[in-house]
Amino acid sequence: MKKVIAIDGYAATGKSTQAKNIAKHLNFLHIDSGAMYRGITYFALKNFWFKNQINIEVLKDNIEEIDINFSIINQTQIIIINKINVEKELRNIKIDQNVSLVASVPEIRSFLLKKQRQIANKNNIVMDGRDIGSVVFPDSKNKFFLIASPEIRARRRYDQIKTDNKSATLSQILKDVKTRDKGDMSRQISPLKPASDAKIIDTSYLSKELVFDKIISLIEL
Repeated sequence: MKKVIAIDGYAATGKSTQAKNIAKHLNFLHIDSGAMYRGITYFALKNFWFKNQINIEVLKDNIEEIDINFSIINQTQIIIINKINVEKELRNIKIDQNVSLVASVPEIRSFLLKKQRQIANKNNIVMDGRDIGSVVFPDSKNKFFLIASPEIRARRRYDQIKTDNKSATLSQILKDVKTRDKGDMSRQISPLKPASDAKIIDTSYLSKELVFDKIISLIEL
């Protein structure tokens, strides 16, 4: 396995932004594991949505039929589902509301964990997610866990999607953030928690530049 930098943490703490910038700085490959779960969720919403919910049993039965791949553009991962670029479809409220459910399914986590480790066998990577340091790459010596208050994270997510989603409200997003946190932390398989040796960074009142400098100063290669 090549070198792995694992960046975990809550939704909207800046994991993907930091991972992307660090990968570029080190000339590593950036892999957004959360986008992989969002890709599966997008596919499930399109194909297995029955009676106002995702049919998890049908999704599990068809998981091997989902061809999830990546196109790398400027060291950044683009999600390809069954030969279709779905990257621009992955940031919306409906996926926010359902991705925690999808991510709690053991068969889906196992399916994606295998793909994540295959990537790391061939590339030096910076991977961000929720269990990268604790489960996917527990032997990595570079593990970080980002935190921030729910209110600040909701505001960040709202600013991120309000242009494309006119119906989005800050109050609904805050509710979704708290629900997502609860689902991530309470699931039986790979609950959201820092690895015992992860370096915890509170991004609530730090600029992106300060968070980047802090992480870079702590990386051991």
